[in-house]
Amino acid sequence: MTPGTKDADLCMKLKVNFYSYLRDLTGCPQTEAVLPEGSTLGTLHDELMTQFPKLSAMKKSTLLAVGVDYQPREHVLQDGDEVSLFPPVSGG
Repeated sequence: MTPGTKDADLCMKLKVNFYSYLRDLTGCPQTEAVLPEGSTLGTLHDELMTQFPKLSAMKKSTLLAVGVDYQPREHVLQDGDEVSLFPPVSGG
């Protein structure tokens, strides 16, 4: 680490929203996360499942969006991103 550089300078702050019954599983509609720069959406999802273990049951079917677009787990996040987690959608 460069002298004078703070750990916070190497991290990014993210807003996370939970929708539908994912709110029930987490007990909250939103949270904030702090991850190292260069972290992926998958890394965030893994961290959220550690923080909210009930989300693990939905790991493979949870839809992940950054802003208004669905993204793959490999998507690299940016400081200030707003991430949303949705349960699977079905229609008729």
